[in-house]
Parts: sequence; structure tokens; C-alpha cells
Amino acid sequence: MKYTKITAGILMGAALLLSACDSDLDNNPTLQTPTTFKLNTPAYSNANLDLKSSSALAFSWSQPDYEFPAAATYQMQIGKTDKAADWTVSTDVDGAVDAGTANYANVGDGATSCTTSVSATDVATALEQIYKWSDNAVPATQTFYARVRAVYAGDTCYSNIVPVTVIPYYVELADAAIDEWYLIGACIGDGKWSNNTNVIGTSVLPMYPEPGQEYNKKTGVGVLTYTGYFGAGEHFKIIHYLDNWVNTTDVVCNGWVFRDGGNDPGDITFDKAGYYKITLDPTNRTCTYKKVDDQNPAVYSEMDCAGDFNSWSTTTAMTPVNTFAGAKNHDWYFDIDASAGATTAKFLSNQSWDVNWGNTDFPWGAGTNGGSNIPVKAGKWRVFFNDITGQYHFIAQ
Repeated sequence: MKYTKITAGILMGAALLLSACDSDLDNNPTLQTPTTFKLNTPAYSNANLDLKSSSALAFSWSQPDYEFPAAATYQMQIGKTDKAADWTVSTDVDGAVDAGTANYANVGDGATSCTTSVSATDVATALEQIYKWSDNAVPATQTFYARVRAVYAGDTCYSNIVPVTVIPYYVELADAAIDEWYLIGACIGDGKWSNNTNVIGTSVLPMYPEPGQEYNKKTGVGVLTYTGYFGAGEHFKIIHYLDNWVNTTDVVCNGWVFRDGGNDPGDITFDKAGYYKITLDPTNRTCTYKKVDDQNPAVYSEMDCAGDFNSWSTTTAMTPVNTFAGAKNHDWYFDIDASAGATTAKFLSNQSWDVNWGNTDFPWGAGTNGGSNIPVKAGKWRVFFNDITGQYHFIAQ
């Protein structure tokens, strides 16, 4: 009898355990596909926050109802109306800002938690792009509309839209800086294959933006070229990032192919020595070369930089880039400190105005002999100059 009671108890316990497991299985989380979620109205939404004197705008929201804590990614967005159907063209779309078709903007960095902070300058810039304000035409106050985009497991949903009223200001808009790619190798710079950011001009050489090409205003991506002398069998590569070879996949290698992972196919070499023009198209992932017509360009022993910044002195020497043994150098660099205000610049050879280069384009272009003064904007710049093509490129420091 006692044995029977014990057995019955064990069976009952097993039944309860099975029932609990069944219940637990029934409540295992399954991914839901929410259609919206709640963005909280900021406390400052009606306070006429002055963007010019503010550092950042904080936002917070509740996670979309995925039925479990999900590692979603979030992006703040601001638009012109509280109707989601009107948010059709982002300022990220190439040409949308200039055409006046952009009606919303992604602002701030992406977030992985339910809070973020967006710089006031980022908001002011986005408002100016959306509304196409010109200087002296910025309204005293402006109500914009904010929402959050959430993405998880391929599913995208948007929060409610909340109004925020601010005091905007005019921001001097500028296109993104050129997305740089660099030459590196035994026949570049000092030939040491060093690729830290502090050896730009010493061991690595930025390629030049090409006149007549269009560059993405948001990313700076576009066609880059380089014209110079290469000896037979001299080894080099073209790299995108300067990071001590930590990121080695975005590199143009042997066969003029982009390395997108896998083993390194080796270095680029030319079978025959000569002057070549290399054309890199990062968008279409192509890199090509051709031998240039002039195989005997002038080789200068000195290149100088003159302008308002040095009272047009003709003795301010630029630094040669290619200094490896046997180099035929045609690239030069010089640091201009124009932090006190805008200035001008031109390039001249051997301390003489007999051969000099200038143009009205900034921060890059192609100078012509006897051309105009280059209008250099305020800031600190390292300018690179190629004396074969006249191409120059001012890179902000």
C-alpha cells in the first residue's frame, strides 16, 4: 500500500512536470512583426530649443513588440509633416537636396538601445537641407517632426511621429570630403609599405580626384586617378584604409582586381617601365591603366607654393613624395595653415614664375600654366600636387 502511494506520487509529479514543459513550449517566444512602436515626446518639444546654443537633442522610445528583447537597430529621422506618407525622399539620395525633392533626413548615428542623442548641428543641417533655406532666410522658429526607424531580422517598422519646435540657424553646407584611396609600395613614397595616417605623403600617396567627374555629396565616393612613372616589376598596391593592415580586404591587388576577402593575390606590377595613368572607380569596383602619350615629361628638382599666406614668396619649397632610390618624382605636398582666414595659393617650379599652375577650383582641381589663384578656404590643409597633370588636392588636417 505504501509502495502504491509512492508510485502514484511519482506518476503525478511526472504528469505535472510534463504539463509544465508543455506550457513552457507553448510560451516559447516567437518573432512578431510589429507595425509601429512608441516614440516618447521630448520634454523640450514645445520649449523653442535654440539649436545654435545647444549641443544635442535626446530622444527615447519603447522597443517594438517583438515578443522578446530583440537587438534591433534604430535610426532617428526628421521630416516636414506628421503624415508618414509624405516621407518619401531622404536627403541621403544623391542630388535630392540640390533638386529640392528631399522631404526627410536621417539624423545622428544608428542606435542599438532605446535612447539616442542627436547633435543640434546635425538637426540644423537636416532642416536646412529639407527646407532649402538660404542665408538670412531662416525662420525664427520651426516645427519639425521626428520618428524612429527600427530594423530587426529583415523587418522594418516606424514609430509614431512627434512634433518638436526649435529655433534653427543657418549652417554653411559643404560636400563630403573625397573618399580617399592610396598608392603604397616599394615604388611609392619612401618605399617602406608603411600605412599609418601620419605617413600620408611619406609612404602613401592619395590618388587625385579627376576633373569632370561627379562625387557623391554625402559620401565623397567617386573616380580617382594617378599619373606617374613606374619601373618594370616594381611592386605596389592601392588601399582604401590606413590602419596598419588590420583591414586588408578593400585593396586593389595583382590583376587589377579588388580584394573582397580571401587570400591576397599579390602585388601590382608593370611588365614595362614607363609613365602610366591609373583610373580607380570604387562604385563599379574597377581599376584600369593605360600608358600615357608623353613618355618624357619634365622632371623638376624643386616645386614651390606661393600665395597670400606667404606674401607670394617664391622660395617656399614643397616636399617631394617619391624619395625611394631611383624615383622619378612628380608629386609634391605642402602644409598650409589658413586657420586665421581664407587665403590663395599657386604652384611654381624652381622658384620661378616661368612655369606655374593655378585654377579657381577648390579643394581639388587641375591647374594650368599661368592659371588663376586657387581660393583656399580657412582651415589647415595638406595639399598634394602632380606636375604632369596639374592635378591638386587640398586635404583637411
